[in-house]
Amino acid sequence: MDIIKSLLYPFALAFLTTIGCTTTEKVKLIRAYENPTANSSPVDTTVTNVTANRDDSGRQATLLSAFYGLDDDLPPVADKGIGEGAGGADGMPVIFSHEIDPRTLQPGDFRITTASGKIGEIGWVTLAPADDKGEFRTVLFAGHYGSIKDQPVKVEVIGNVLSLDGKLNFKGTGIDVTPLEDGATMVWAEVVPKEDWDLGKKATALPWGGSSGAPEGTRQAVRVTWSGGVTKRGKEINDVERLQYKVTVQQADGSKIEVTPFAIADLGDGDNNHELCLDVTGTPLSVYFPAGYLTDPRKDLNPATTIKVPSHQ
Repeated sequence: MDIIKSLLYPFALAFLTTIGCTTTEKVKLIRAYENPTANSSPVDTTVTNVTANRDDSGRQATLLSAFYGLDDDLPPVADKGIGEGAGGADGMPVIFSHEIDPRTLQPGDFRITTASGKIGEIGWVTLAPADDKGEFRTVLFAGHYGSIKDQPVKVEVIGNVLSLDGKLNFKGTGIDVTPLEDGATMVWAEVVPKEDWDLGKKATALPWGGSSGAPEGTRQAVRVTWSGGVTKRGKEINDVERLQYKVTVQQADGSKIEVTPFAIADLGDGDNNHELCLDVTGTPLSVYFPAGYLTDPRKDLNPATTIKVPSHQ
């Protein structure tokens, strides 16, 4: 944690100066930010005897998505937040079925294969910016593992990557890669525990970390995880996008209703998660979002997308 914070200091101080923070406020904000350390180890360093790949409910440990989001286009700040040389590299978020233990995460755990059969070079892996509580399932790959002419087509886990609770091992799993030209889709949804709502919390002034919490009046919240980071052409979403979300909720009598979240939380941190705040009770069953409202970092528009909310999480 201390290593990544020291790397982020120069950029963060410059950014906070532009928004009028005092030096004391700057230091407090930066120190409050907890970013799992980006790892650049070319080999798997995790020693374990864990081999289980299904949780107690029977859900398999697997990859949900690999999204080729940027071709040689990670922003310069990646040099500070990820590692020297990450700026200008490829960017690919990979989504896991369960939260993972960042201590077991190294570039050497993975293999990326391109359409021509070449093995790509993964320089760094990090959980940032999706590193709020409950979000440890999105891993950002930075490196040089493809191009628009020879795109990555397969991601495989070849080392020991363990779930956050230490019970599952993702070794041996893999998934096809979503092409560079495609927009992001929802790949995971879950009910957020009440203790994680952060009622009334404002996002920090940092451009990463410290997202906004749910507002008063929230009766339940559903987190949706997109295959890649989503904004509206680089700006944060607002009510236009909120009104597009449709959540199907089953009521106590068995009937189903379709509701729109009255607010969206988990904003202001540049990640791939939205928390849909509902003012109704019942069991969330699925979430729908129409095409053409959100863009990934390359400005590709999202297609229409639907995701089920698992009953066992």
